[in-house]
Amino acid sequence: MIGKKEFNSINNLLNQKLKEKGILIAVHRGSPGGNIIENTIPAYKAAIQQNGDILEIDVIKSTDGAFFTFHDGQEKRLLNENDNIKTMSSTKIEGLTYLNAIGHKTSYKVERLEDVLEVFKGDVLINIDRAWDVWPELLPKLDQHDMVNQIILKGPVVKEQLETLNSYKTKYMFMPIIHSLNEIDIVLGYQNINLIGMELIADSEQHPLFQDEVISLIKNNNLFVWANAINLDDDIILFAKFDDNTSIIHNPDLGWGRLFDKKVDIIQTDWPAILTDYRNHKIQ
Repeated sequence: MIGKKEFNSINNLLNQKLKEKGILIAVHRGSPGGNIIENTIPAYKAAIQQNGDILEIDVIKSTDGAFFTFHDGQEKRLLNENDNIKTMSSTKIEGLTYLNAIGHKTSYKVERLEDVLEVFKGDVLINIDRAWDVWPELLPKLDQHDMVNQIILKGPVVKEQLETLNSYKTKYMFMPIIHSLNEIDIVLGYQNINLIGMELIADSEQHPLFQDEVISLIKNNNLFVWANAINLDDDIILFAKFDDNTSIIHNPDLGWGRLFDKKVDIIQTDWPAILTDYRNHKIQ
């Protein structure tokens, strides 16, 4: 059972899915391609149709306090805009339209978070990323949707942000991004956070966070282990190169298979359909 007993009712959907599937598939920004754009409702629908278990969505706040699903820093590629989206008003953002996968202009606009949440209210897990700097404003907005059992917050190990979660009345599921052994100890020290798992960042097999005893330590605290198999570029290594590229270009046993061997509970990917087939083969 993942998480603390006092939060069982909140964590029930997550625990049901882990029990049913063994390893869950988190889909990075949904499944974009062609005229379907990342971090939009169509991309999230595509991810679910490819048997994704968790939708990973990026959230930003406009200058006038509206929340949108967008990964800041991608403005030029996706919107042909040079300014960071966080410096824009909601009116400005809603006047923008996306470029598709081949750079052609579309009529599709940046989604409001509230619209995304309403579409996927039900039984899909939603991992909200990159919004930790605006949690004090975001959390009350999330409360309005009554989706505490679906939403997993993700963030770095930062004292101010951990204290926000520790004191906030609604105990949203939380998964910290862990870069060191010390960060594990820090997070475990907060008693009123609904801690459910940890994303481990390890650049090699020699990294302390890659070691089996560390993974066992996390699991012994009733927490899941999340490994990121996505490839952001040729240089960034998120989990010892056991990633999507290795799995697809070479052999899934050399990539995703190693994550299965490490007893990882959740794998984030850009290729949910292929990983689903592999998961079905591995656990049949």
